[in-house]
Amino acid sequence: MAVSFLNREVSDLCLGKPTLRPVKETASIAEAVAALKRSGESHVSVWRCSDHSRKVLEGGNCRCIGKICMVDVICFLCKEENLGNISKALESPVSELLPKGISIVTHLDRNSSLLEAIDYILEGTQNLVVPIMRSNSRREHLNKPLSLSSSNHHGVEYCWLTQEDVVRFLLNSIGVFSPLPTFTIESLNIIDHDIMTIRYHDPAAGALSSISRAHVEQTSIAVIDDDNRLIGEISPFTLAHCDDTVAAAIMTLSAGDLMAYIDCCGPTEDLVELVKQRLEEKNLGTLLELMEDEYSVSSISSTPSSSSSDDESTLSRSSGSGQYCMRRSEAITCHPWSSLIAVMIQALAHRASCIWVIEEDQTLVGNVTYKEILRVFRSIANSRPKPGRENAFKQ
Repeated sequence: MAVSFLNREVSDLCLGKPTLRPVKETASIAEAVAALKRSGESHVSVWRCSDHSRKVLEGGNCRCIGKICMVDVICFLCKEENLGNISKALESPVSELLPKGISIVTHLDRNSSLLEAIDYILEGTQNLVVPIMRSNSRREHLNKPLSLSSSNHHGVEYCWLTQEDVVRFLLNSIGVFSPLPTFTIESLNIIDHDIMTIRYHDPAAGALSSISRAHVEQTSIAVIDDDNRLIGEISPFTLAHCDDTVAAAIMTLSAGDLMAYIDCCGPTEDLVELVKQRLEEKNLGTLLELMEDEYSVSSISSTPSSSSSDDESTLSRSSGSGQYCMRRSEAITCHPWSSLIAVMIQALAHRASCIWVIEEDQTLVGNVTYKEILRVFRSIANSRPKPGRENAFKQ
């Protein structure tokens, strides 16, 4: 029964999914940032269209080649060659933000199997692009010109499926896989011990390369104390709901203060002033201009400054971004003896791309990601990968 379930079509996961918000690969980074802020979403898709005159249903010359979010923008602005001229950096084409040498976006047909989708994810795909037809008339679509103001490409609209979407779909039918969900994550050998960490008082700028890696690998960076006890995290998921001024915070604050800065309440006035002061000291005038443009006194929280992540803040708007921060920088944790289903529920309830595994004394052991959870479900399938995909899954 489990194998049969994994052969279901990915179109079953597309019900109710919103259409993609696209930008052209030739658009500037500034235009992409504006599109992100207008949409209120954390990501926009990047499309390459080589022939707009050809009217074919599947849009063979029009493909999604990647996705971008504020994490990509922040890491790009923090590069040494861009710090001296932020305005020029923002004029660069959005294609500069796409990771080189890897593909984190993959097109799938509507009738592709769930098993095939999981194979792509295990290879490194973050988002699966799936066509969805909303019109009752194919001919009506064929007569419409392509417009990148929507995700309608030659009569086809697209949605994308994330690793989270696939895990949620599996959880909704978890009984099919019994008794697997009751096994501990330790017994299933899905705890990743190769994790990225940074000490609470270390400069946040030291985590830049780790932020880029965590973004690609759909994980987070653990903030720890000197005894390897978990304090919090710096999560690309949280950063994706912030604004581009976080680049200034990364270049000036400690890891602990950065957690407070990106907390869902937004930075306090004291923290913003601290960032501005240190930008002046480091002669980072272009980042200071970015801060001045983005913040006003009325948009900053008036609560006292804090460098910890243990305040009892409620969900609120992230200052300057016009977006809602979905989760705080407080780390979501489990234990080696936690069951697979318990960890799945935690991850989905908190929208956490990784769950930190700790001992009773808060000592950090490792983490569990959506990818490792999906690896467990893939391993129970007895069928071989489809032809042409021999290397899709490696135990």
